[in-house]
Amino acid sequence: MSRIAGRFAELAAAGRGALIPYLQAYDPDLATSEAILAGMAEAGADLIEIGVPFSDPMADGPTIQRAARRGLAAGATLAGVLAMVARFRAHDTTTPVVLMGYLNPIDSYGPERFCNDAAAAGVDGLIVVDMPAEEADLLAPHAAAAGLDIIRLVAPTTDAARLPVVLEGASGFIYYVSITGITGTRSASSDELAAALPRIRAASRLPVAIGFGVRTPAQAAGAARIGDAAVVASVLIETLAATLDDRGRATPGTVDSVLAEVRALAAAVRAPQKIKEDVR
Repeated sequence: MSRIAGRFAELAAAGRGALIPYLQAYDPDLATSEAILAGMAEAGADLIEIGVPFSDPMADGPTIQRAARRGLAAGATLAGVLAMVARFRAHDTTTPVVLMGYLNPIDSYGPERFCNDAAAAGVDGLIVVDMPAEEADLLAPHAAAAGLDIIRLVAPTTDAARLPVVLEGASGFIYYVSITGITGTRSASSDELAAALPRIRAASRLPVAIGFGVRTPAQAAGAARIGDAAVVASVLIETLAATLDDRGRATPGTVDSVLAEVRALAAAVRAPQKIKEDVR
């Protein structure tokens, strides 16, 4: 059983959903992002999603675009991100790690080499935002051979005919993009989420993580209750950005501020019945 499957099985047995916080590698510098990564599990992360900085992040809103630019300016490379994961694995062998990124850097790196190196570093799953199902054969055989889950994205616009195509070969979990558009722009209501999930459940037994627009502890609790996990990204990047100095550098409060927010999100996910705010 993979780390991802094992973690979701543990949480299902415990009767709760997962919190999946996001961080952009190298934002605003390598040391700061590594410190945040190192503290996330203790702060309550059940799985961790690491963004690989890319120059043209088409699915991301302005907040994560700025984080990607900061990461690239700090020297981020795909190999550097894998090395970051490997160092994390030196002290955490249990928390699943998912890389989120785009196909161009993987293609340039070499898909087979990338999958082998990612697995060796301790990566568990891949979200490749701009890789359509029809082109997954570029990566899927190598990922399967290396034991990496390929996590597929399902959107509100994914219709009944398209859904089986998108989910073919999916593993780990399904990432439900709860809104149409880019990250960090709006949030889906709890009614919208509750209406969308049954058709995905009918098509796959994989856990469903809800992302794009999950910002508050109440929203995270609602998403983890309606689905199997809540992915929280833009608000954590906003918290980080608010602590930077006027030259975009980390300050003494940067790491603690982000981890405090992760703790608040985790507390809500662990006690979703106490959260009354609508997911909107």
